[in-house]
Formats: sequence, structure tokens, C-alpha cells
Amino acid sequence: MEENLRRWRLILGGDSNDGTAFTLNKNDLQVDKTLEALYDSNRKGGLGASSPNVSRWLGDIRSYFPSPVVQVMQKDALKRLDLTSMLLEKEMLQNVEPDVHLVATLMTLSRVIPEKTKDTARQVVKKVVDELLKKLSQPMQQAITGSLNRSIRNRRPRHQEINWDLTIRKNLQHYQPDYKTVIPETLIGYGRKRSALKDVVLCLDQSGSMGTSVVYSGIFGAVMASIPAVQTKMVVFDTAVADLTEALQDPVELLFGVQLGGGTDIHLALQYCQQLITRPADTVLVVITDLFEGGDEAGMRKRFTDLAASGVQVVVLLALNDEGAPSYDHENAQFLAGLGIPVFACTPDKFPDMMAMALSKQDIAQWAAREEIVLKK
Repeated sequence: MEENLRRWRLILGGDSNDGTAFTLNKNDLQVDKTLEALYDSNRKGGLGASSPNVSRWLGDIRSYFPSPVVQVMQKDALKRLDLTSMLLEKEMLQNVEPDVHLVATLMTLSRVIPEKTKDTARQVVKKVVDELLKKLSQPMQQAITGSLNRSIRNRRPRHQEINWDLTIRKNLQHYQPDYKTVIPETLIGYGRKRSALKDVVLCLDQSGSMGTSVVYSGIFGAVMASIPAVQTKMVVFDTAVADLTEALQDPVELLFGVQLGGGTDIHLALQYCQQLITRPADTVLVVITDLFEGGDEAGMRKRFTDLAASGVQVVVLLALNDEGAPSYDHENAQFLAGLGIPVFACTPDKFPDMMAMALSKQDIAQWAAREEIVLKK
């Protein structure tokens, strides 16, 4: 009962809101102050305008709360106290708990971050990128490589193309005891590994609402770029289009090359992507956007229609994050669904399997049903 009263006292904030009559100890009073600075409506902006105050507050919440709670409080502070400008200060960046939301904010501010702060900002972004790469690289590589290997297996490989492990296992019944060896009647190979077997174009809406989706897309793009069997291109757009393919080798540089914010011209982006596609039947185009077109909507629909008709495997992701589908254009989603183009929000843990399905030309709708993902119609 005492612990419940303590928690309710911290939630209610004391004063006229407090009906617990519970007395906090010295440590809890410090916790109460950190919560009050952020959530007490009578003291909005209670952290003040100075960077030292914010830095101390960031240090306090990291001392009192676990990392997931710290990230929630940081996100709330950015919205409630308008602390975005504070992220331009080196002292604050050194104290902040890095996460994808912070990286998205830094991407938004990348053009105005002072020189003295850029190195610190890059260190913050690099920490998040390294953690995501460690978590997501292996599942992505396994899903895609396994899918491609299965789809291109052949029975007449050249000598340098033979997969000896699978060949031996396939021919174990032909083991010759007298010679202590296997006589392979069936050879299994994976084709020429020197050339890309599939092309992937990631086309990312870099409007402000897509921030965390762009972060995850950049990570996955970098992982796919490291797989020889897949040729990956990265295109970002707002009212203009930027090709960041060359930056895929360095995810940190890639993310700093994104300028979040601004309008949206999906038609222009699709027009550019069409120029990149030379093998439609072997290409997967993943467009990550909320489908709110600020340019030529009729032109955008025609581009989608032409791409699908040419044999390109087109997938539209309304979001690529853990937060679910944002607000999106329902009419455009319905139009694309009518073309047979899958439209849905995808979490990072599902993305590798989704790409594997797309690259092997399997039914995305069936996969989504198995994963309990709702396709937009």
C-alpha cells in the first residue's frame, strides 16, 4: 500500500492535485522535481531557457529512470518545452540518451547545427546507427541471401559455381565405401555470384512526419548494399529528389544527407526511380511515404500504374518504425491496392522477411496475413 501511495503521489504531482497525503523522501523529491519541470502544466517551460538547466535535467532523468522511460521523457520534452533549439548546444547533446527519435530530430536540424556541435551530433547518430546495425544486420542478410539462394538454385552449375555443401548432402546416398568418397550425380550451384541478381530501389519520403522511417530505411539500405547479390539504390525526396546511393557505405553520412521537412512530390520521385530501373522483372521498388501528394497526383498514379505493369515489384510502406501507420491518404492507398500494390505499415523486425518475399516474387498479401499485418485497401 505504501509503494502504491508513493507512486500515486509522484503521478499526481502534489499540491492541490494530491489526495494521498504521502510524504516523499529526499530522493523521491528530486524525482518529483524532474517530473514537475516537464509535466506540471502550471510551469510549462519550467526548465528555463539555459542549456545548463536542460543538461542537468537530462542527467537527472537518466539517473532516476530506465532507458526506455528516458527516451519517452526526452520526446515529450521536445514537444512540450520546445527544446529543439537546445539540441544545437554541444552540452545538451553530450547528455542526451540517443534513440531513433533524437536522430530524426538531428536530421531535421542538420543544416543549422553549428560547426562546434557537428562532431558531437555525429557521435550521437553513430551510436544509434551502430546499435541498429548490430541488431538488424544479421536478420536482414540471412533473409535476403537465403531467399535469393533458393530462387536461383540450378542443376547445371559451372565448376566455380558449385555449392559443395549442398551437393554433398544431396548425394550422400551415392557414397562409395571402397573409394571413401561421394560420387555426385546431381550438382547444385547458386549461379554467378559476381553480378547482382536483383535490384532494389528504396524511395524515401523525407517530409518531417517520416523521420524515424527514414532512419530505419537508411540502416536497411546500408545492409542491403553490403550484399553482393543485390544492387541497392537509395533515393530521398520532398519537392526535389536526391540520390544518396553513394552514401550507403556510410549510414551516418547518409542520414546527415537527408533533410527532413518540406513538401512532397511523389510523382517527381517516381519519375526519377523509373530512370534507374533497367531490369523491371528483377527489381523491387519500395516507396516509403504517407501518400499525401503535393505535386501531380494524376501523374503519380500513372507512374505507379506503369511501374506495376512493367513487371516491377512495387511495395508501398506507410511507415517503417515501431509506431504503426501514421495519417495517410486513404484514396491513394485504395487506388494502389486496386493495382495489386501492397500498401501497409511495417515494423523493423518484419522488414527483412518482407524484402525476402518481394525479392523471391512470393505473395506479399499471404505473407502479411500470416504475420497479422493489415494491408490497406
